[in-house]
Amino acid sequence: MSLKLRFLCFLDIFLRVPSLIFIDEILKTDFFYEFSFSFVKNYPKYKVLEVIFLETIPIGLFKLIVCLLGSIFAFLLFILWTSHLLQTYLVFLTVALTFLSYWKNVSFLENLNFYFINYQEFLQIICNIIIQTILASLYCYIKQQHSISWIEQKIIYVAFIGPPILPVLSFSQNNCKHFTSVSILMVIVIIVYNMWCNGLQLIIVLTLGFKRAKDFAQNFGLSALIENEWQRLNVPAVLRLFWILSIISLMCHFIGKMYQKLLMTEKNTEDKSLGTVSAILFYILALQTGLTSLEPEKRFVRLCRNFCLLITAMFHFLHNLVAPTLMSLSAARNPSRERHFRALLASIFLLITPTMLLFILWNRYESSTWLFAVTAFSVEVIIKVLVSLATYILFIMDARKDHFWEKLDDYIYYVKAFGNSVEFSFGIFLFFNGAWILMFESGGAIRALMMCIHAYFNIWCEAKAGWKVFIKRQDAVHKISSLPEASSEDVTKYNDVCSICYQEMVKAKVTACKHYFHGVCLRKWLYVQDRCPLCHEIIILIDNLKSN
Repeated sequence: MSLKLRFLCFLDIFLRVPSLIFIDEILKTDFFYEFSFSFVKNYPKYKVLEVIFLETIPIGLFKLIVCLLGSIFAFLLFILWTSHLLQTYLVFLTVALTFLSYWKNVSFLENLNFYFINYQEFLQIICNIIIQTILASLYCYIKQQHSISWIEQKIIYVAFIGPPILPVLSFSQNNCKHFTSVSILMVIVIIVYNMWCNGLQLIIVLTLGFKRAKDFAQNFGLSALIENEWQRLNVPAVLRLFWILSIISLMCHFIGKMYQKLLMTEKNTEDKSLGTVSAILFYILALQTGLTSLEPEKRFVRLCRNFCLLITAMFHFLHNLVAPTLMSLSAARNPSRERHFRALLASIFLLITPTMLLFILWNRYESSTWLFAVTAFSVEVIIKVLVSLATYILFIMDARKDHFWEKLDDYIYYVKAFGNSVEFSFGIFLFFNGAWILMFESGGAIRALMMCIHAYFNIWCEAKAGWKVFIKRQDAVHKISSLPEASSEDVTKYNDVCSICYQEMVKAKVTACKHYFHGVCLRKWLYVQDRCPLCHEIIILIDNLKSN
């Protein structure tokens, strides 16, 4: 890649970072904690409701609307194409140049002696004229990238250079200040007009972009659209630049690569991009904890705590790499002892490391909400690893048996149900832990939003899915129990394997259509549908089910 392309790539990344900074500042707004405690407590009890409904709620809603509009604006700015993004920043730069010129002229006129201008003050006037000329030339040069009329150029030069020239022409201080204010108002009018025109163009561009994205998603799918936009916006690089996460991202990425190499799966599985996920997670943690607004000492402490949370999250990511490998090795009955040893070694690491982390933290620090969160995440990953190992051992035991193990499915279900129940319990615990932090430690819109997301996906959806699986299993067990058991003579006479698992049958269930299956296999089949795998007839008649 040439130096020019590298510079343009860096510029594209750099221009998107201010949007994240703007969102960061917006999401620091505190709604609940500020009004409920510091605001309401100063009023008598009989005025609490009046304060809440007449002051707290309207102000909170106003701040919420402003934050929402600001976040939408920053997001739209973030997703702009590079050329339009550059044009937008150039408009912002002209606004900054205008106010810089105004501030420089006002401060210059306030410090200038209008009654007697000596040599030193005359040099200051010359220097200010040169500075204002540079600012005006830079303004006009930026505007020339689009279009600028000669009248606009004259107004800009007069507005910028006029105030430092007027004292030389014996104008009074008040007249100079009035001229400065009027001239800068004319420039602001020009800027507002240009922003209005450019804003309309940006709206048209965003509308066309939305239509193209919609057509792209309809033709190639939403995942392809997200991947395409992810690459176009250079999201990982932007996040790394914003939080200076290059080292963190690189370390986590190589840890993931090391684990894949240890598990001998780097050629068979896609790159999980652990570094990118860690960068995004750390970015969310920094927003949630208000890292940028803290004092240096408190910021360092909060940074270390966020690192602990990031480490526990990394344990979960590594478990997501280990668990499928254990399942594939046990279910496929892979004879490679080296791969089994590597997978078990990685699992042991995920058992020992969180335990050591908890031991160190609990011995060094007092109990607090962040320590409870780290403990919950660490214990959760330990339970998940134990569940994966238990499932792995059960499948290995099944592989060593000479006959069909009917109880295997029940044992697998009990082990996974235990793990899911523990994970669900920790999800509820983390929700209440976050609620305590929101109410009594540090509130904020981003924390409330993350709690809502956690409550929906990790509590409500998990509970709904778990209950659905439980009901399906209970229904399938009830249906299977209503089917007659085949005698040993019938199984011998049938002399065939189970059509679902293709293994020999010692015991079997007989369907209404007189087909033989393992009871466990048929129960799994009933999770999906109620028809026979061979003839597609109804497996269990409703009359027979009611009679039982």
